Amino acid sequence: GFAYAKMMVEGHKMNIVYYDMYQNTALESYFDNYSKFLAANGEDPITVTRAESIEDLLKVSDVVSLHTLLDESTKHLINAERLNVMKKDAVLVNAARGPIVDEVALVAHLKAHPTFKAGLDVFEDEPLMKPGLSECENAVIVPHIASASMYTRGAMAALAACNVATRLQGFPVISQLKDVNPFISTDAPLPALSPSIVNSKELALPTSP
Repeated sequence: GFAYAKMMVEGHKMNIVYYDMYQNTALESYFDNYSKFLAANGEDPITVTRAESIEDLLKVSDVVSLHTLLDESTKHLINAERLNVMKKDAVLVNAARGPIVDEVALVAHLKAHPTFKAGLDVFEDEPLMKPGLSECENAVIVPHIASASMYTRGAMAALAACNVATRLQGFPVISQLKDVNPFISTDAPLPALSPSIVNSKELALPTSP
């Protein structure tokens, strides 16, 4: 979400309204400083505001982009009631997880409000779509391709190979991967660590800081 917000501000000079259970001081500090930079260079400053509720955010936003995990508390986070809170010409972007949006309600809302728009690269019953979604001219629909670059897919393959090679040698699993470069670089020997085994705890694999 932070990276997306930076793109919207730095590329389009949008004001930011965000909702989070906890105040994001790093985000607010970044945009406060960026706003001062704009003002110092003769441009209009931007604002960053933490909404008190999801409804408060939906009421005032021109573009709503979803960047939340999926669990029971976020399933159908955007439902018919909340869609009706949004501006009639708002844009809803879901690049998180499909079931966060009630897709049946979204189809009905798109049909009832031609000026409302949606951008989706995830679907509730992926890879299938709810009936009528593909016929909505005010919806932009693409495959889930956020990672589809040569660099990213190559790095993913390299990390998978590293996991296999290092486990065969009995190396421990790194407890928190902060930098993938040592594992995908050809300029230095491979670290004696497994970079990314998500179920290492369940497998009781040894870990290293």
